[in-house]
Amino acid sequence: MTDIRILVGSVYGGALLTARAIRQALENEGYCVQVLENPVLDDITSDDSPLLVCTSTTGQGEVPGNLLPFYVALREQLPQQPGRPFGIIVLGDSSYGDTFCGAGTLMEEALYETAARKVGDTLRIDALETQEPESEALPWVREWIAAVSI
Repeated sequence: MTDIRILVGSVYGGALLTARAIRQALENEGYCVQVLENPVLDDITSDDSPLLVCTSTTGQGEVPGNLLPFYVALREQLPQQPGRPFGIIVLGDSSYGDTFCGAGTLMEEALYETAARKVGDTLRIDALETQEPESEALPWVREWIAAVSI
């Protein structure tokens, strides 16, 4: 089974609850999942597990405060992760227009700069349409896991 590291960016707890629901579901299927609420670069440079970013968006499309130090360090140091699989789940509010789910885009760009390999499409969950983001995230994660395992 695959180990998975979930990098969480959460403002009001929705992304964290979603990440924890993913962890519970995947652990029940035999996966080893770490939910990293305050990730640091060493969390990704110390192994090569697939990465799943589960983040909300704050302000005008920005990375939440608990994920921001990781994001800044990633952009500044660019620890190379050639071919490392990653996926993005981002929560946002479509009423923000162009900045809707902006944190996911920022994290994706930063991971691409490290030569990591995106698996699947980004899952964008709109708070105006979904009250329980985990209901959309769990089916998506199962497809993502299957694609990572290929």
